[in-house]
Amino acid sequence: MTYDVRNKKMVDKIRKVHGIEQSTGIIKQGGCKMGESYWNGAQAAHRRVMMKAAGYSDEDIRKKPHIGVPNSYMAGSPGTAHLRQVTEAVKEGIWAAGGIPVEFGIPATCGNMANGADEMKYEQVGRDIVAMSIEFVSRVHNFDAICCVASCDLIIAGCYLAACRLDIPAMVVTGGSMQAGNHCGQTVVEADLDAARFSGASEEELFDMEECVCPSFGACPSMGTANTMQMLGEVLNLVMPGTSTIPASDNARLRAARTAGKYMVQLAKSGRTPKDLITKEVLENAIMFDMAVAGSTNAVLHILAYAYELGIKITLADFEKYAKEIYCINAVIPSGPYTVVDFHYAGGVKNVMKQLESKLHTEAPTIYGNTWGELLETVKGEPNKVIHSLEDPVAKEPGLKILRGNISPAGAIVRPTAVYEEVKYIKGAAKVYECDQDAYKAIMNGEIVPGDILVIRYEGCKGAPGMKELMLSIDALIGLGLDKKVGLITDARFSGFNYGAIVGHVSPEAYDGGVIALIKNGDKIEMDIAGGTVNLLVSDEELAERKKSWIRPPLKQQKGVLNIYAQNCRPAEEGGAMQPWALDADYGYHHE
Repeated sequence: MTYDVRNKKMVDKIRKVHGIEQSTGIIKQGGCKMGESYWNGAQAAHRRVMMKAAGYSDEDIRKKPHIGVPNSYMAGSPGTAHLRQVTEAVKEGIWAAGGIPVEFGIPATCGNMANGADEMKYEQVGRDIVAMSIEFVSRVHNFDAICCVASCDLIIAGCYLAACRLDIPAMVVTGGSMQAGNHCGQTVVEADLDAARFSGASEEELFDMEECVCPSFGACPSMGTANTMQMLGEVLNLVMPGTSTIPASDNARLRAARTAGKYMVQLAKSGRTPKDLITKEVLENAIMFDMAVAGSTNAVLHILAYAYELGIKITLADFEKYAKEIYCINAVIPSGPYTVVDFHYAGGVKNVMKQLESKLHTEAPTIYGNTWGELLETVKGEPNKVIHSLEDPVAKEPGLKILRGNISPAGAIVRPTAVYEEVKYIKGAAKVYECDQDAYKAIMNGEIVPGDILVIRYEGCKGAPGMKELMLSIDALIGLGLDKKVGLITDARFSGFNYGAIVGHVSPEAYDGGVIALIKNGDKIEMDIAGGTVNLLVSDEELAERKKSWIRPPLKQQKGVLNIYAQNCRPAEEGGAMQPWALDADYGYHHE
């Protein structure tokens, strides 16, 4: 039957059936935020029919908050291959609490697949791709809230970025950590396999190690980017406290996922969004936490990007400030001998926050709406062999440090707790390479000798493009025992697995004409990690002459997503995300 909407009687009948007040258009029946005007009434028939065709009931569609559930399941990685089951638990919780879950897939990768290959530069861009994917689906389907399920590296980082951008109630449920392996009676993690490869292990020996180094689902159990970001989710009020590091093999992981789904509905109804829950004080707490746990240097990029997305001014100066106050108290690999599984059972994130309580902004909000001070009153965390106290740190230096100097006037990053004493100060001759692969060949050909400082450039945000992780060269240095004898500086990134005198995120990058682009073979470089400096020992006059003859190379990628990224990303010292807008830009999206 075709209705003539000009017929007032018919319009009145439709309004009566659907509970719409003629004067206001507001739904009488309760329900989700958008359900009051978006899912009810004749004007919403075309929406309801699509949901019904997908199997949802009329009552659910009209009355319950619609929760998007972005699932980063991907069969080809231990960090994501178990997420279907985790996502089912989340959806069960949402249904149980009176919500309507709408699951959809988002891109996911395992960075190890591209380790050593040029395609590694896609990983950083993946953060933006994931965020845009969630933004796209969530806007078209007008979800009341989102509850992402993610584990690893740039994927979980992209989920957090999406939450900041959408500014609807949002949570993330993590996939947890992998168990450590056991090889010949020794605890091993994936990074040990890489070291064995470059140490000359045979294929047969590597095969034996492969069989046991990654024995379960979950994120690799050292302080890599994956676990760093899972942990930071609790501090950023996007992950439920106490749950981020539950091992993937522990059934508490599923119970926590179900509980998170239930709380997601409560959060959706409360209307609290990331703009309410991620304040400047919360971001500063995240910086302090990252210093304390010696998290991946990639976390610096992510915290900066979240701040920018939220219109909050956070700079590397904030990291420098807290590096002077907070020493590393986390003895997880590579800053100590323990794994993230050990970290979880030693009290996890809440115990670290308890040890930091005297330094934190305890008046900052939690995901529950109370303050961190109130939450920490309920935490009975004690220092232990994995998580130390501030008075008895693992090392009397911060987990991360910003280096300045003429090579990096806008900043560079190092993880001091992963640098051997022998190379915390080094002055040596530069060996310059234009990409990771060229440096790797030189290392394997014996061209790098003790005292050298490798310079790997044009691997930054624009130069790569994509700001590649230099896994290949650094693993080779570790495998050959050169990590205690040489230094390395680059405008690229590092994996959280890496260690040695490696300084990354040098800015301005080579592609932008930074001093790193002007370094020549044989130039003397001084790296002083304790002093916080990295300098090229060449006069300003000579550098000015070199700059006159420098020519910016063409972008390495002339089309595709890497080209788009290079033309729209912010510099590394501002997070390196595709955010070409002003800090105070308005989203311009207002649902009526």
